[in-house]
Amino acid sequence: MRRVLPLLLVGLLIAPIAQARTVYRCVRDGTVSLATAPEPGSRCEKKTFEDDPGKVPNLWGELGVINGTLYEREQDGRTVYGTRKLPGSKKVLAFTVETPPGEPAHAGLGEVGKPRLDRYAKQFRAAAKKTGVDDAYLRAIAHAESGFDPVAVSPKGAVGVMQLMPDTAREFGVADPKSPEQSIDGAARLIRQLAKRYRGDLKLVAAAYNAGAGVVARYGGVPPYRETQQYIAKVEALYARYRSALGQAPKTLDGREILRAAK
Repeated sequence: MRRVLPLLLVGLLIAPIAQARTVYRCVRDGTVSLATAPEPGSRCEKKTFEDDPGKVPNLWGELGVINGTLYEREQDGRTVYGTRKLPGSKKVLAFTVETPPGEPAHAGLGEVGKPRLDRYAKQFRAAAKKTGVDDAYLRAIAHAESGFDPVAVSPKGAVGVMQLMPDTAREFGVADPKSPEQSIDGAARLIRQLAKRYRGDLKLVAAAYNAGAGVVARYGGVPPYRETQQYIAKVEALYARYRSALGQAPKTLDGREILRAAK
């Protein structure tokens, strides 16, 4: 039987300690789950806040009605509850919750939104065909960077649909960074270069696109910057949604198949 439960009961599953509650918000394959302990194989962030039902934050990362299942499993000698089915889990109950109003808890995922296949479809297809970069990945980057705004300018000076920095635009022959066609084409060639550099590791591609290849090299991987980590999570969620919207099989940023032979 499906039951309607308050988010407090489903998502925040442990008893209050010193007037506080703790829950782990875990992201995997672009989906969010809540658990009472970090999930193996997921990227989890600990959240602690007041034990006040009137002040429960939106940990799901999107607004509206959430349908799911609560599972129980044993982990490290203790009983753990969560909303993702993991090996050894058993179903406790199905639930429907309405997320509380207000800002999402995770900036990177909170503004994901629906895929927008109508935005510069011809240009994305052409760039994907030319460079061999996955069309869905190009769209995910554009969505995360500018929301497809051709005249967007960031505080750091990045411009256009793909938010190219002036030096990067010049390097890839983008004469007019506010031209969607030029911006998408230049970014596709940049992403192809990064994908080759990182052997198709899409998380490192996204990290370098956000923070720069020099920063990725300095830290030997994804840098410990909250902005970059949130950006990767957002791109991962968008990539999954654009692949689905384009009728393609799901892939994660852990895959290494972004490049195909350019035509």
